[in-house]
Amino acid sequence: MSSTENAYCFEFQRRVEFHETDLAGIVHFSNVYRYMETAEHAFLRSLGHSIHEQMGETEIGWPRVNATCDFRKPVRYDDVLTIRVSIEEIRNRSVRYGFRFFIDPEGPPVAEGSIAAVCVRFDDTGIHAVPIPEGLRADLVQAREAATR
Repeated sequence: MSSTENAYCFEFQRRVEFHETDLAGIVHFSNVYRYMETAEHAFLRSLGHSIHEQMGETEIGWPRVNATCDFRKPVRYDDVLTIRVSIEEIRNRSVRYGFRFFIDPEGPPVAEGSIAAVCVRFDDTGIHAVPIPEGLRADLVQAREAATR
């Protein structure tokens, strides 16, 4: 996680559904990656953006190039997860988000993860990595700076 371990710029909550658990009643690990993606989408919407959007003449998206998660405590059916999203790094063409999962928002995290996503342009010739559009970059920088205050 980032050096501002307790700082975050967005908080998202969701209840664990029965179908997301395994035979032991514990959330299947693959669902935690879905939770990270859902929280990322909600975060971008909170900034007025989308994971897939038209920006002027350019259609952009954010494929993942890396995703990790460390699991510390089981999460079970009907638990309410608080997911805190932070921006760990903004590069020219990519962003790395950090995710901290809590059952008790005042307690230690039950899991911590990250997603690195690259900004791409879609056109008739395929998918191409491009610099993050300035308006979106400014919103990401502002959110990151607000979290470190």
